[in-house]
Amino acid sequence: MEPAIIIAIIVGLTEVLKRLFKLNKRYVPALAVALGLAIMLISGFGNYGYVILTGIIYGLSAVGLFSGVKNTIKK
Repeated sequence: MEPAIIIAIIVGLTEVLKRLFKLNKRYVPALAVALGLAIMLISGFGNYGYVILTGIIYGLSAVGLFSGVKNTIKK
């Protein structure tokens, strides 16, 4: 799957889970990283080091994308 699609899925799932379970905002980055890891582990291609590192990168990218869009819209 393309990285942009995975990151968009993580952003969407994070927002849905945040609203559904009324999560505190400080837990959202950890949730995004966990979702990134889960998605990459389920896809399971390559060696585990690559999968784990890529999952972390996708989760952190999703957090940065959401934060950047939110800050741009507020200004």
